[in-house]
Amino acid sequence: MITYLARRLAGVTGVLLAICAITFTIFYLLPADPAAAACGKTCSPERLAEVRHFMGLDQPVWRQFADYLVGIFAGRELGTEPHTLSCGFPCLGYSYENSLPVWELLTDRLPVSASLAFGAALMWLVLGLGAGITAALRKGTMTDRTLMIGAVATASLPVYFTAVMLLYGVVRVAGLLPYPEYVPLTADPAAWATNLLLPWSALAVLYAAMYARQSRSSMIEAMAQPYIRTARAKGMPEPTVVVKHGLRSGLTPVLTIFGMDLGGLLAGAVITESIFGIPGVGRLFFDALQRSDQPVILGVTLLAAFFIVAANLIVDILYAFIDPRVRY
Repeated sequence: MITYLARRLAGVTGVLLAICAITFTIFYLLPADPAAAACGKTCSPERLAEVRHFMGLDQPVWRQFADYLVGIFAGRELGTEPHTLSCGFPCLGYSYENSLPVWELLTDRLPVSASLAFGAALMWLVLGLGAGITAALRKGTMTDRTLMIGAVATASLPVYFTAVMLLYGVVRVAGLLPYPEYVPLTADPAAWATNLLLPWSALAVLYAAMYARQSRSSMIEAMAQPYIRTARAKGMPEPTVVVKHGLRSGLTPVLTIFGMDLGGLLAGAVITESIFGIPGVGRLFFDALQRSDQPVILGVTLLAAFFIVAANLIVDILYAFIDPRVRY
C-alpha cells in the first residue's frame, strides 16, 4: 500500500506541474498584456515598463515559471526596493487587479464553495442513489420507468436554466425563500442553510439525475452476479443481500464519478455561483478571467487540479473498503 501511495503521489505531482506549465504557456501566447491593464489607459511607456518589471513580466517565460514554482514552497518577493511585496509559503503570487495575495483570495472564497459543494453533494447522493436503487430493485415496473423518465428529463436541463427557474418560481412568484445571500455557517447556521438551499437544489437536480441512472445500471449488473444467487440460496434476508453484497459492489463506479464531481465543485461552480451571486472560488475565477488576471487564474486552476486528483486518490483507497475484490 505504501508503494502504491508513493506512485500515486508522484503522479499527482506530475499532473500539477504539467497543468501549471500548460497554463503558463497559454498566457504567454495570448495577446493580452496584464501590465497595460494594471497600468491604466493613460499610462506612459516608462510607467508601463516599470509595471512590467514589478510584475516580473519582463523575464523569459521559463524564468517566470521557475520563480513561480520556487515561490510556492519557499516564498518570494515581487518588485525591487523600495517597492516590494513579500509572499510566504504557499506563495501563489499577487493579483494583478488589487495586489492581494492569491492564496488569501482563495482561502477567503474556499469555505463558500465548500459549503455549496458538500451541501449539494449530500442532496444529490440521497436523491440520486435512492431513485437509482429503487428503480433497479423494481426493474421493468411502472416505478422504474417513471423514475428513469424523470431522470432523463432533469438531466437534459442545463444548470443555468434550473437555477433561473428556481429563482423565478420560489423567490419571485411564491416568495417562499429570500434571494440567496451567503451567510457564514459560524454566524448563523439556519440562515446559512436557507440561503444555500436554492443553489444546492440547482446542482442536485442535475447530478441526482445522472447518479440515478448510473446507480440503477450498476445495481442491476451487481444483482445479477452469481454471488447474489448464492447469498439468496443460503437463506440470507433480502435487505442483507441488497445492502451487504449488491450495494457494495454496485457503488464502485458511482464512487468514481462522485470523486471527480466533488473535486470539481470544490474548485467552484462557476455558473451556479454567478447566477446566485455566491462569492465562491468559481466566481473569483470568472472575474479573473475577464481581467486576464494570470496569478488568480493559475491559482484557481491549480486548486481545481489538486482537489480533483486528491479526490481520485481517496476514491482509489476507498475501493478496497467498499469492494474486497480490489484488495488482491
